[in-house]
Amino acid sequence: MACESVLAGSFGLMGHLPAVTMMTYRNWVLFLAMVLIWGSNWSVMKLGLGISPPFAFVSTRLLFSAASLASVAVFARPQIPRDRDSIVRLLSYSLISTASFASTNLGLVSYSSGTGAVLTYTQPLMVFALALMLLKEKVSAPKLVGVVMGFSGVAVLFLEDTYELASWPALSLLLGAFFWALGTVYYKLRLGGVDATLVNLVQATISFILLSAFSAALEPVKAPWTPEYIAILAYAGIGASAMGMTIWLFLLKGEGATSLSASVLVVPVIALICGWLLMGESLDLRSIVGSGMVLAGVYLVNRKKVGNQTSATDSQVDGSISNTILP
Repeated sequence: MACESVLAGSFGLMGHLPAVTMMTYRNWVLFLAMVLIWGSNWSVMKLGLGISPPFAFVSTRLLFSAASLASVAVFARPQIPRDRDSIVRLLSYSLISTASFASTNLGLVSYSSGTGAVLTYTQPLMVFALALMLLKEKVSAPKLVGVVMGFSGVAVLFLEDTYELASWPALSLLLGAFFWALGTVYYKLRLGGVDATLVNLVQATISFILLSAFSAALEPVKAPWTPEYIAILAYAGIGASAMGMTIWLFLLKGEGATSLSASVLVVPVIALICGWLLMGESLDLRSIVGSGMVLAGVYLVNRKKVGNQTSATDSQVDGSISNTILP
């Protein structure tokens, strides 16, 4: 996998470590880079959605993502699958991603970013359920407690008005979280052998085309192409969508879907800190308590049993899964 070799090769300085340790350290470095990008992108998205209608913003962001990924693919030359099954799976994953983008941005039109964050980060709970059914991941009691505690921490951080949850926009955000969870499990189950950069390039391109059509049909107002807006699109598109999502897909190949999804609950915590540093948003006792719950939950999810190099909860796809479950 050429593109993945480029990504992995950037951590070649760890080559003197044993293989298992090297992978652990490398994946943690990649994970930290991903959540820092995604966390800081929360404030960037707030700025972008204040300038542009949601479908126009996300489709243009994906255009930036696809263009940057295409330039990487030109040099790295990833192996392109040509069999019918792989092409169908790539298209299926892309449609799932498009549904997630559309549902999430449609819901965010009517919601504050805080409530949107709570509903979006129900994704680890949904991955938890789907992984049990489709990936046959074994889940321990501490992991279950960690997932619930982490999500509860996100709710403490952001959720103030529970009445906001009883509406169609809330359902739209929950659908966005569900499609994100479904895409996570689908990729783990059906596209683990395809280069992560190529998968991200295909889904970004198809999502851009479809969401641009939605924008043209539903959003007559267009965003002004100011230097500020271009910088926002570059960070959200190249940073969060191209780099962040490629790292996410790369990590999914070797990490448990539930553990990785639960770990990204730290993104709202980082977003909170970035909002405080960059946008002057306040930090209070509730923020500290919620952040502590999230971090404790992530610790429980990733804690390994004494004497085990690999937690049972990070099991790989069970070979007995029927190929007829998903296309």
